[in-house]
Amino acid sequence: MKAVVTGAAGFIGSHLSERLIKEGFKVVGVDCFNGNYAREIKINNLRDLLKEKNFGFIEGNLNSIDLKEILKDADYVFHLAAQPGVRSSWGRDFKIYTDNNIIAVANLLESLKENKILKKLVFASSSSIYGDTKELPVKENTEANPVSPYGVTKLAGEKLLFSYGSNFKVPYVILRFFTVFGPRQRPDMGFNIFIKKILNGETLPIYAGGKSTRDFTYVSDIVDGCLLAAKSKVKYETFNIGGGHRVNLLDVISKLETLTGKKAKMDLIRAQNGDVSHTWSDISKAKKLLGYKPKVTLDSGLKKEVEWLKLEENK
Repeated sequence: MKAVVTGAAGFIGSHLSERLIKEGFKVVGVDCFNGNYAREIKINNLRDLLKEKNFGFIEGNLNSIDLKEILKDADYVFHLAAQPGVRSSWGRDFKIYTDNNIIAVANLLESLKENKILKKLVFASSSSIYGDTKELPVKENTEANPVSPYGVTKLAGEKLLFSYGSNFKVPYVILRFFTVFGPRQRPDMGFNIFIKKILNGETLPIYAGGKSTRDFTYVSDIVDGCLLAAKSKVKYETFNIGGGHRVNLLDVISKLETLTGKKAKMDLIRAQNGDVSHTWSDISKAKKLLGYKPKVTLDSGLKKEVEWLKLEENK
């Protein structure tokens, strides 16, 4: 079986590619090393994969490479490539988001619409599409009202899948990820920032006065969700992939203080544009139709990320 993973050098993509190799897939990873964080970090994410005989890597942007050639014999495609980040999606940078989160998806789907081999396209979406909903825990049929340009582009990607599924029968499943954490987490993401600053005795910026809550999902559970979606008989469906519970941000900081043995210095500041107050996934649909069940607790996952960052900081 051949799987193509876009965004393979990223946080989630590298973990997914490693799991696919372990399960006997031939994997082609695609990544353009966009500038949202340092190229060397992404190269390091690929370090073990590049040693695998069943892993091939293509550097290139989905808007310029020959996707039809790359995808022609793919049994599964996992589309994780995207321009991430809520707070940086405003203003003139929005074009980067439309290019990578909308136009790239359209190009991918154009390259797949005549593919007769493809069993499933698994599309990584985001809880950001829901916006600041008051319906918690949020179900997949909750009205999508994104409050950030990033969320708008992810929702547009979902609508493109629906269009190509309806018109060309491109087989897809949409997975809406809820705040993912674990080793290799992007350097702009909360836990990565918090852990480094606590270890270095620096002040943490805590938005919304620490009153916000999030549904945190460990990266291996996200990978489980991707594989379950690919292997299931389910098509043309959307699923929440989350931890299934929410935690206050200040409680997370307390846990990190215990794990690092250091007291956090905090600067409580107002919420940023595009941030939502609360996220909390209803994962009952994924449990029922995919057999999805998150295995890694917040406490054990935080411990793993702290241990990983300590090793990285000491290199």
